[in-house]
Amino acid sequence: MGGGQPTVEAVLRGAVALPGGRELVNGVGVEGRAGSRRAVLRDGARLAVFDLDAVFDGRMEPSVAFPLPWPGWTGGVHTVSPDGSFAVFSGQRAVRAVNSDGTTRWEYPHPCWGPELGHPHNGDEQEVCAGSEQGSCWVSDDGRVVWAHTPGPSGDDYLEEWVVLDAVDGRPLARQPLESVASASHHRSHPDSGRVGLCVGMGQDGVGLYWAHWDGERLRDVQLDEAGERILMDVHPDRPAYLTVDQGGWDVQLHGLDGTTLAEGAAPPAADPDDPPCWDWYCGFVDPHTVLASTLDCDDDHGAHWLLDTATLTPRHRITYPDARTPGYARPLGDGTWLTFDDRSGLLHRWSAKPPMAGDEPIGHWFTG
Repeated sequence: MGGGQPTVEAVLRGAVALPGGRELVNGVGVEGRAGSRRAVLRDGARLAVFDLDAVFDGRMEPSVAFPLPWPGWTGGVHTVSPDGSFAVFSGQRAVRAVNSDGTTRWEYPHPCWGPELGHPHNGDEQEVCAGSEQGSCWVSDDGRVVWAHTPGPSGDDYLEEWVVLDAVDGRPLARQPLESVASASHHRSHPDSGRVGLCVGMGQDGVGLYWAHWDGERLRDVQLDEAGERILMDVHPDRPAYLTVDQGGWDVQLHGLDGTTLAEGAAPPAADPDDPPCWDWYCGFVDPHTVLASTLDCDDDHGAHWLLDTATLTPRHRITYPDARTPGYARPLGDGTWLTFDDRSGLLHRWSAKPPMAGDEPIGHWFTG
């Protein structure tokens, strides 16, 4: 694929054996905050938070850890406050905030995520009902409120809701009804604007993509795309935009915070002309001016990682690795580096692009956009 495309060498910055490290690349274990990326990982019966810079400097102990309120429940996307003082768990029948000493701060009950409407419960809070449906939550970047995606109240006409909760006591401050039927969801926030995005995966029914801003009194700038096909992938605090990929992988798009499409990039042609070019759904900002996207799923033998100029989302360079093998999916961190996970060794790798030699075309964060 892209045999004539310029290449750039990846430089290994570190390799660590972090329990659950695969989730950082293949899941939603990286939690982006203004100026930092940290790992929020399930570790046995606890949720552990790791500073990624510290981990790659050899400090492997979590900065803070919280006991899981429902150890048998493996669903939900959980979140930790920016200062690490409390965590919020997205459970099957409740959202619960837990302090760093393990005590419960508050709980917000909601109907069960189980797909069978009206199914009975035995009264044990540790009961796990059948079904894979699940929600997510997010502590705002100022730590004052919690955004949660939950089933709608029983008896209401809408199916699900996006609720804003007071971070101190869990009081509902605002509700946004949703017509989505989720299998899973995740949040992203843009710290500079205060906007929060919610992406709801609905399987064959498409993707719900929502944005809103809590101004301290009400929801503002609400955008609702109930049945779209765009997956919310990433934001960068230094760019007033967000990144999406088409559900089928046909293109990557950069959007202004008002939803306007600013740039669109198609994948390079596959090695087999009978295979349509497509992107994997794993992509993100390497830095404010550079996006990393990959073509591994649509081109098994020749798939690669690509650096795209954010201004146009044009593929500029194919990344080459020291052993000539593209090491699975990549998770950009926004600071000029990205992560990959080696299933054979169990090691989490951190990479950057080799700086250009004098006279070379700019690469990586040397792009201008």
